[in-house]
Formats: sequence, structure tokens, C-alpha cells
Amino acid sequence: MKTILITGAASGIGAATARLFHQRGWQTGLLDINAEALAELSAELGGAWHQTLDVRDGAAASRAVDAFAAHAGGLRVLFNCAGILRTGYFEDIPGEAHAQIFAINVQGLINMTQAAFPYLRQAQKPLVLNMSSASALYGVPHLASYSASKFAVRGLTEALDIEWRRHGIRVCDLMPPFVNTPMVSEQAFRAPVVDKLGVHLSAGDIAEAAWRALDSTAVHHPIGLQFSGTMLLEKLTPRAFTRRLMAFLSKD
Repeated sequence: MKTILITGAASGIGAATARLFHQRGWQTGLLDINAEALAELSAELGGAWHQTLDVRDGAAASRAVDAFAAHAGGLRVLFNCAGILRTGYFEDIPGEAHAQIFAINVQGLINMTQAAFPYLRQAQKPLVLNMSSASALYGVPHLASYSASKFAVRGLTEALDIEWRRHGIRVCDLMPPFVNTPMVSEQAFRAPVVDKLGVHLSAGDIAEAAWRALDSTAVHHPIGLQFSGTMLLEKLTPRAFTRRLMAFLSKD
């Protein structure tokens, strides 16, 4: 059974992953809050199953998973890709915007993962794939709430990968630095770290990493030589070095 359900599927990384898995013979389910873009992608993929969903709504998430599993005959891979980013000085971002980041990036992921569990434990080689970030390695200034939300995703991924071994379900995440998607390019505030590190990855690069994760036993998948090198330095050097590096990269 080759079935994958993707949240945040209407654009960016989610859309690129949907195209890649569809091209490689997988039955693909598309979920997103953007109904128009979702319908356009479904048509592009020959009428792929799709449903409009706000992942913050737990009951709606359960209904969507049930509907896809019934349509596809089960669920093997859940890709929690839906997420939002807001850059800026922490004090300048409204409280409701901070809350929205956690509601989508963390609670939405929890909603989907809980809803998918009954189907995943019945599948062969089931996988939960979570969209994390390089910002889950060390807190990133000007992305404070986003970074914190990805720390939560990282912790949940690590815990569930151990906890759900008894069900035969693997849980892992993707950890890219900045990716050339509208979520990054359309920010009103340009974080200094973006300019210093640059944006070298495409949505297609992350889709390929999602594909490789199918046959990997790793829990975390750092993407790109730049960030892979940073993770290696984090292991080999004192934590204070990472702090100084982040301070330099985030300096105005």
C-alpha cells in the first residue's frame, strides 16, 4: 500500500512533495486551508483526493483522515507539512500571531497525528514525517516563536519515535534551513540570518528528502551541506560557540 496524506499541500514543500510522490506511483491525499490552490493541484495530479482543512480543528482533522483512509484503502505515510512563519522582533509581533504559530505548527500536527494513528498501526512500514526546521537546533532571533514551535516538533518526534515502536510506527522529521518558498520570500520583515546564510534550497529539495526518509532509520534529517555542517559543529564544539554564531548571524 503506497498512500500518503499531506497537510499544507497546496503550495511550497507540500505541493512539491505531492507531485513527487504522485509521479512515483503513490496514492496522494491533499489537505490545505486554501481551497482554490488545493483544487488546482488536484487537477494537475489527475484528480488526486483533496479536502479543505484547517489543521487547528481536531474534529475536522479526524474526519479528513477517515475520509482519505476510506478512499485510499488505508494510510501508510502522514506528512505533517502545514506550518506558518512570522519574522520580526518578538515584541513587535502581536500575541495572537504568536499563538497562531503554535496552534498550526504544533497543535495542528498533534491533531493530525492522533487522527492518523488507528490507520498507521494497521499499515505496513508506517511513517509519520514531521516538518521541523534548522531553527530547532538553537533558538533563532527574529524567528523566536517559530523556532520554539519547531523545538516542540523535534521533541514530539523524538518521543513518539520511541513510544510508537511498540506499534511498528516510525516517526521522523526533516530539518532544512531556509527554503525558497512564499512562506520565506513574502515576509514583511527580512531577518538578518536569512541574508547572512542565504536561501539555497528549493521545495523540490525537501520533497526529495521526504522520499529518502521512507527508507531511512534516522529520526532527524538535516538537509543541505550548510546545516549538516552546523549540526556537526554543535556536537563537536561547546554550546557557547553555537550561541555566539547565532548572535553573529542575527546581528542587524
